[in-house]
Amino acid sequence: MDDRTGNTPEPLTDSVTHTFVTHRNLLFTVAYEMLGSAADAEDVLQETWLRWVGVDLDTVRDRRAYLVRITTRQALTQLRTLGRRKESYLGPWLPEPLLTAPDVADDVELADSVSMAMLLVLETLAPTERAVFVLREVFDLGYEEIAEAVDKSPAAVRQIAHRARAHVAARRPREAVSATETRRTVDAFQRAVETGDLQRLLDILAPDVVLLTDGGGVVRAALEPIVGADQVARVLGRVAAIPLEPTHVNGDPALIVRRDGEVDTVIAMRVDNGLITGLYAVRNPEKLTRVDRATAVSR
Repeated sequence: MDDRTGNTPEPLTDSVTHTFVTHRNLLFTVAYEMLGSAADAEDVLQETWLRWVGVDLDTVRDRRAYLVRITTRQALTQLRTLGRRKESYLGPWLPEPLLTAPDVADDVELADSVSMAMLLVLETLAPTERAVFVLREVFDLGYEEIAEAVDKSPAAVRQIAHRARAHVAARRPREAVSATETRRTVDAFQRAVETGDLQRLLDILAPDVVLLTDGGGVVRAALEPIVGADQVARVLGRVAAIPLEPTHVNGDPALIVRRDGEVDTVIAMRVDNGLITGLYAVRNPEKLTRVDRATAVSR
């Protein structure tokens, strides 16, 4: 039956699906930034969808905000489960890398928020602090909306946001690094490793650089952080002459190591003042399923 405008009303099931699909990339990004795991973020989206299809849309004023609220609550539940898994994880735990399109770097705030370095900083926040920070600082939600998502009062959310912002600010790079500078540093790192040029490598490593390798107990990896330019250069010297493939991971230039055509390792970096201060090598095969195709992230 037509409505008063002469148009046929959109079937309810189509409206539900259309709304979810429209916001899916946003919801995935919210869940991923809270969890650091694409697989767990997909699980959260499944739970969000199951709850969304049971909602009476006539009672929903802002569908985007409502979906973000469902996603946040599901992600908080998943985050606590993930925290227990991390306690028994063998060796350093690193976020699951995402192959991203080069144009993600054009949105500086988005690229920063999904970067390996930032996700590791977010790991140091309590679950509710992480949710509040992500929703406020990355997605610019209002305090009232966030309060509904995390079951706190707006006043409490303001305090949590202030505390989380200060916590992150003390641990993130003090100055934003341009994509061009990062690319230049990554290119120099690639040349140094591929040619086995130890001095060139030492020239771009910060004295207190930290190398984290994540094998998940499945493949060989260092079980403790490797600290200091000399120590890191010595480890990297063992893989000299292995071809490195430039790519974009989590919004930043990165490198991929392939063996027999398959992705073996993803190497992401944190660059401060032209020097590499953090190297993140993900080798766990269970975390390398998102680097064969680009994943869409959005705000």
